[in-house]
Amino acid sequence: MNENNLPPCPECSGAYTYEMGALLVCPECGHEWSPAAGASGMGESEGEAGVIRDAVGNVLADGDTVTVIKTLKVKGSPTGIKAGTKVRNIRLVDGVDGHDIDCKVEGFGSMQLKSSVVKKA
Repeated sequence: MNENNLPPCPECSGAYTYEMGALLVCPECGHEWSPAAGASGMGESEGEAGVIRDAVGNVLADGDTVTVIKTLKVKGSPTGIKAGTKVRNIRLVDGVDGHDIDCKVEGFGSMQLKSSVVKKA
């Protein structure tokens, strides 16, 4: 049924992929990839899956400094972490529940943050 002979989705193997600009998109799982990455097989898309990006799409790395973009509630704290707080020397981890940044926040101590609530400083 894929009349343009586009490759199946590398994530879910869905056959209904379509082109959107320079990317291929799977409507079944929402995965987006470039045709060059899809042609080389699963190896390249797995390497890209390990890349952690901030809220605006910048690639994060160990040791980066990030800024919190929205106020976060913290159990046991009446104020939480305010938007604009800088966090230095982050470590990228495979955390629980999407928390992929391990860091020390001044005034709070060690904790894990989601990359979707920070931007690279």
